[in-house]
Amino acid sequence: MNRPSEPAEADPRWTVEIGQRMRRLLWLKVIGVSVFTWIFFIGYFHLLRHPAYAVFEMPLTALDRLIPFQPAWLAAYVTLWLYVGIAPGLLLRFVELIVYGLWAAALCLAGLACFYFWPNAVPPLRMDVAHLPGFALLQGVDAAGNACPSMHVAIAIFSAIWIEHLLRNARVPPGLRLANAAWFLAIAYSTLAIKQHVVLDALAGALLGTVFALASLRWHPRGRARPKAASGADIIVAVR
Repeated sequence: MNRPSEPAEADPRWTVEIGQRMRRLLWLKVIGVSVFTWIFFIGYFHLLRHPAYAVFEMPLTALDRLIPFQPAWLAAYVTLWLYVGIAPGLLLRFVELIVYGLWAAALCLAGLACFYFWPNAVPPLRMDVAHLPGFALLQGVDAAGNACPSMHVAIAIFSAIWIEHLLRNARVPPGLRLANAAWFLAIAYSTLAIKQHVVLDALAGALLGTVFALASLRWHPRGRARPKAASGADIIVAVR
């Protein structure tokens, strides 16, 4: 028997609910995530180009030395910009979107504050990567400065925890929840594999993102957890 506070096993209507969640306020979500990302990068690049203090070079750990440079992981790295849209895309109400955005903004401001008071960077790569597909663009868009805490990892784990929360409430099959965890792990590992970050950056980012994710789940609007009941036709389609 399930505990009252825990969602039941996978509900055959989960596809209907996820579809309703994704359609609700769709254009607001798309535009909001895009504008939010753009504003974050304005602050990020300003601090990167105008550090307030001397830039500290992050030390390498034994694990950093064990992980080889693996350029193929760039593909997983850039998927963050799709991944961050999933959690807000599954929210139902306008007020939930606003509060989620405020918590995400607080996370980003905390990271930018770290970069202001403690500018830092990863050690430079000892190889030319400009000829590798995508790396020239990456170095121009997401430079290896402002490394610790890794905001790539921080935002990814913030998203992962929220996505897990929303998928669990929607009673989706366990495989989708495992896919969410795997996607997060791929993004986090990619930051080390393409040498955009070192292990200490990733750990600090994971801690920062987890703190804000748990706080946001503790203090967010409570309301109707699921969309209104689907029609009989919808249920038949979902079961099929």
